[in-house]
Amino acid sequence: MDQHVSASTLGPDALIAEVPASPETSQREQAGREIAARVATEAARRRAFAIIAHPDAGKTTLTEKLLLRGGAIQLAGQVRAKGDRRRTRSDWMKIEQDRGISVATSVMTFERDGVVFNLLDTPGHEDFSEDTYRTLTAVDAAVMVIDAAKGIEAQTRKLFEVCRLRDIPIITFINKMDRESRDVFELLDEIEKTLALDVAPVAWPVGAGRGFVGTYDLLEPGLHLMAEGSKAVRLSGLDDPKLDELVKPELAQELRDSAELAGAYQDFDHERFLEGTMTPVYFGSALRDFGIGHLLEGLAKFAPPPRDRPADSRTVTAAEPELTGFVFKIQANMDPNHRDRVAFLRICSGRLQKGMRLRQTRTGKAVPVNAPLFFFAQDRQVAEEAWPGDVVGIANHGILRIGDTLTEREGLNFSGVPSFAPEILRRVMIDDAMAGKKLRTALEQLAEEGVVQLFRPLDGTPPVVGVVGALQLDVLAARLVAEYGVKSRYEGTPWGLMRWVAADDKAAVERFRRSIPHDIAEDHDGALVAFFSSDWRRNRAAEDFPELRFLEVREQHGLAPAESR
Repeated sequence: MDQHVSASTLGPDALIAEVPASPETSQREQAGREIAARVATEAARRRAFAIIAHPDAGKTTLTEKLLLRGGAIQLAGQVRAKGDRRRTRSDWMKIEQDRGISVATSVMTFERDGVVFNLLDTPGHEDFSEDTYRTLTAVDAAVMVIDAAKGIEAQTRKLFEVCRLRDIPIITFINKMDRESRDVFELLDEIEKTLALDVAPVAWPVGAGRGFVGTYDLLEPGLHLMAEGSKAVRLSGLDDPKLDELVKPELAQELRDSAELAGAYQDFDHERFLEGTMTPVYFGSALRDFGIGHLLEGLAKFAPPPRDRPADSRTVTAAEPELTGFVFKIQANMDPNHRDRVAFLRICSGRLQKGMRLRQTRTGKAVPVNAPLFFFAQDRQVAEEAWPGDVVGIANHGILRIGDTLTEREGLNFSGVPSFAPEILRRVMIDDAMAGKKLRTALEQLAEEGVVQLFRPLDGTPPVVGVVGALQLDVLAARLVAEYGVKSRYEGTPWGLMRWVAADDKAAVERFRRSIPHDIAEDHDGALVAFFSSDWRRNRAAEDFPELRFLEVREQHGLAPAESR
């Protein structure tokens, strides 16, 4: 990371002959330089990354073992906070524990060998892809987990494409090598052909299935044996006679032969990795806690520290002394006893200190940060300070929304936190009319989180919720009961799709509203949406009202939306 400041950055005043400064001015300047230097130092040792995978590839197990290796937990499933051992998991909602799936983003911070890792564990199920997409806006790298027996699966491909769109560098971990698996060359070739991504093996498996005994480090010659954990026994190379002493001679020869063939793949190029065109590949078994230490070493060595972030007016660099950040997630009722709402803030530059007041760009209001939180899944602790690359929680009383930018002073907006048109539209109905107010409150809060999208028809009929997949409706119903005491049911709607309506001509918008009075609504942010029974109806509306744009993707809070294709 370049920590030097150029004359062009300082501006023209820096080129004028120096004028003697007062002692007070000199002290402020010195303090400013010290803060800037510390911001740069702290940013350089941060790694914010997500884990992406198809369901059942072993993502949750890998998450726990990474925390174990990082010292954040003592046993899988236990987090150490303030000296007490508490039972917790990255999958902390009851529905997650009941079904064995991840449906919410968890944030976990831990430190190892001087590197601070911020791990964002994303939902694995495709029905929660919108939450995953938002989370990927907050990371600088991703670990792609692949099942050695199944290879590239549908959800893996979708999440990879999201990473590619955002130029997120990817480290690949081929999991479950201790089970029956596909041929290694076949797996690597599939990654290259399916994802159009060059692979660079940095480790090579020794044996496979029940005969899998470890991996050979191709970058720094050494043998990682499963029986002895991930610590490497250093070798001079594949010809080192010590290799034959460590594994059976036939396995040693098999390794020499296959590793020689692996030379056909390109050597690892760090610059190409950062550009997102090459992935280093590791092998292991998360269940048996093998290969995890090697993977963590790779994350520390290769994954980038906080990267530059584009905003509407300029690009923000991590080493800048003034704080900037954006809200990518809101979670309610992480602690059911307190019924709290927490906004997840990714810090992009500067230093956050407890007690600061930050500017909310969207409204211009001051937001107090009296007790910022670090997370260990459901558990949390107050953060005295935080730095670029960190994710902190801020108590939210309905002021902050997903996509909000917070700064010390500057009125800039970070871009790239989208909403997608839902694929399923339902009305939420209740039998107990006395619970109507509770239902409205619950839907408002859950819409703030992004659990569902909420639409209010302008004809006064009951609200409509929109989701990407049916499992989100199960989560909504479960949370309405568990957190708000509201039993609900769903009714179908006459609509098959919705689009946001955008136009510069307000009169055209008004004519359109009058033409479909029962098919028009506002979303949670007050943006106008239209419902259609079919894609043919949408195309007809586009022909009848050429002044309007019907959007499938909307970036939140006034940022330029992407046009529907």
